[in-house]
Amino acid sequence: MIRWIVTFLIIALIAAVLGFGGIAAGAAEIAKIIFYIFIVLFVLSLISSLFKR
Repeated sequence: MIRWIVTFLIIALIAAVLGFGGIAAGAAEIAKIIFYIFIVLFVLSLISSLFKR
């Protein structure tokens, strides 16, 4: 998932440099959503590993 986040952030940066503001905003928003999903899954993984013991 981190690879997807980095990919969309790079797309957003390149689009912003080239002047495509809408595409840059869209790619940054997608990266942000994937990041939040990653954080939630990471926390759930930590919690489940604590209860397995």
